[in-house]
Amino acid sequence: MAKLKKIKSKSEGNAGRKGPAMDTFCSWDGDILVLNILGTPSAKQNAIGKPKGHLLKVSVTASPVGGRATDHMVRYLAKEFGVAVKDIEVVFGRFNVNKQLRVKSPKQLPAVINKHLSQEPAG
Repeated sequence: MAKLKKIKSKSEGNAGRKGPAMDTFCSWDGDILVLNILGTPSAKQNAIGKPKGHLLKVSVTASPVGGRATDHMVRYLAKEFGVAVKDIEVVFGRFNVNKQLRVKSPKQLPAVINKHLSQEPAG
């Protein structure tokens, strides 16, 4: 019987620093905002939508070729959070609609995120 070689995913390699297990689309890990995103490429406009379960809908105009839509999303979200592009890390999902991003020290929060975080119980 042939042995199957397990390929370690990037998310497994970062398992120790992914932050808390999330039962919501966003949470704080120190000064880092962790976001679980459901991306929509090739949209009519860039937009942060409503939460869908444990994911936040984010639409971008870029097409999903070679990670370009994710790169475009990172640039768009950097402006929305008032941070540099380098302050947003794609933890997993660069080539997938489901992704997790880490935003280092956001200067401002989009309304849907601010509303959600203000409703979370402290602790």
